[in-house]
Amino acid sequence: MPVEQHSDPSEEHLFEERLSTALHQVGGTFHGDRAALGAAGAAHGRRLRMRRRAAFVSGAAGVALAGVGGVLVVPWDGSSAARPSSVAAARHAAPSSPSTPAVGEKEVIRTLEQLLPKGTFSNEEGRGAGQDPDARPYASVVYDDGKGPAVLSVSVDRAEPGGRQARELTQCPDRTLVPYDACATDRLPDGSVFMVLQGYEYPDRREDTKLWTANLVTPGGRSVSVREWNAAAEKGAPVSRAEPPLSPAQLKHLTTAQEWRRIAAAIPESPRKRAEQPSAPTGGAAADTLSDLLPKGVEVVKKSGGGDPEYAYVVVDDGRGRSLVQVNVQPDMRDVAGDLFHPGDESLADGTRIAVQQGPGEKGVDGVVMWTVDTMRADGKRVVITAFNSDTQHSAATRSTPALTMRQMREMALSPKWWQGA
Repeated sequence: MPVEQHSDPSEEHLFEERLSTALHQVGGTFHGDRAALGAAGAAHGRRLRMRRRAAFVSGAAGVALAGVGGVLVVPWDGSSAARPSSVAAARHAAPSSPSTPAVGEKEVIRTLEQLLPKGTFSNEEGRGAGQDPDARPYASVVYDDGKGPAVLSVSVDRAEPGGRQARELTQCPDRTLVPYDACATDRLPDGSVFMVLQGYEYPDRREDTKLWTANLVTPGGRSVSVREWNAAAEKGAPVSRAEPPLSPAQLKHLTTAQEWRRIAAAIPESPRKRAEQPSAPTGGAAADTLSDLLPKGVEVVKKSGGGDPEYAYVVVDDGRGRSLVQVNVQPDMRDVAGDLFHPGDESLADGTRIAVQQGPGEKGVDGVVMWTVDTMRADGKRVVITAFNSDTQHSAATRSTPALTMRQMREMALSPKWWQGA
């Protein structure tokens, strides 16, 4: 049986990397495959988070992502134009300027191969830059240095220096959300920020496939991401070597190579500005609200940092073991209400809909369960509380059930505190 071939990194793993590993970030379409999206959401971001609306689907479909648009990105010249995040915007975008020659897919592939140590190449794939402002140039090859074939890919994009996207690309992920062996960040002499993450293709470690990622964001707004595996395909192929072929130092050398800058310069600018996403709740950081709403008798032993108004987690302990609790908050999800709620779900007099689910955790760890209370007000404002009987989604169960009851989770999700000031 043929193994699964490597896919377009700019549309799968780069997306995953900019996701919140907590499943609170989302791409441009709605999906209902709980297992697949659970794995994608936790893979680093891979954490690499795009601050997007996310949807935890109640009922048989489980957890899913939903939303629109893309993260804010700006041209490298510092102007106010931005790359459109939707397919519709891309259709109306202007081609690259005649002063910026297009770069073909073969040239991107050739650049990658020339920058790698001596070896053989097969299964080359790529995409150039110069026409579609919504298409990132990338290259992917199966590379063999004599120690076993391995997939290796590179993609080039834009990222606002110092912005949320850049920070998420170059910050090591939270180990509560993403398992990995090592992660390091560095600021280079030219002001660029670099990160290398030594992790896994599958956060639950159901296979031994390793995924090492290197991300670079330059002061001029260039973003270069390199990924490598220790197998001949990202998924479905047996491990061919103990480690991916490039060491962290070699990954850094490849990612920071000057050759990518000319390719990056060929990405056309769009005359259209990306529309702002609906504002998130203004009642403060989700982590603070989540902590305030916890019932008496549970102690917070860890919580997510930052001031994210749309996602947060806490790890609590009621004396019987640690339990992970997460919240996702979205300002208007009416466009996918039909996918999230069903006729048999509870409805309140004010139009609020409530769906509940109790089932296994989406990471596939034996014994781990996930309880979900999903609520949506009549105006589309949505709060989803999830709780686990483990302190991370990818580790063994620490107790038989989550520390919160379904009734407590329901009360928390329905609290008006999520929308104070909104």
